[in-house]
Amino acid sequence: MVTWGIIVLIMLSLVGSMMWAMPSPREKAQAALRSKARTLGLQVQLVRLAAPRATGEADADEYDRAAYRKLRSGLSAAQRDRLIPWQVFRIRSLACDGLPEGWSWKQGEGILAQAQLNVLADALRALPQDVLALESTPLYVTAYWSERGGIDELDKIQLMLQRVIDAGF
Repeated sequence: MVTWGIIVLIMLSLVGSMMWAMPSPREKAQAALRSKARTLGLQVQLVRLAAPRATGEADADEYDRAAYRKLRSGLSAAQRDRLIPWQVFRIRSLACDGLPEGWSWKQGEGILAQAQLNVLADALRALPQDVLALESTPLYVTAYWSERGGIDELDKIQLMLQRVIDAGF
């Protein structure tokens, strides 16, 4: 009888270990999104992101998000030097000039022309609700996303990143 008890415990331990190592449905969905992103020419990286201090808050929040990056290609060094980095967050703060309601600047407020602000505002309105931030540097444009949506949301993100790159800011 003791032998059977030990055998059952060993079997339960093995099955439990296998179940623990298997990906969850959410992890499988994330893997599919990230694989599709690579086929669309996006790079995906997990990052810790520090947001600007929201209105009425004493401290800024930090978030762990997936960064979906579209590299700028075909630019000369002179063209890259003219690109000024900026970053906006889906947070209410005082630094919100030229942005749609609910978005705020972390970096780059006041550097974009009105035509560029119009393109940016349209892109921000078209992004999925779980995109926390959008960033532009001379090397890439990045959307920081919670990955709660599906392939349709990924397509929207890729389109908006490309729109910003095509606008040249």
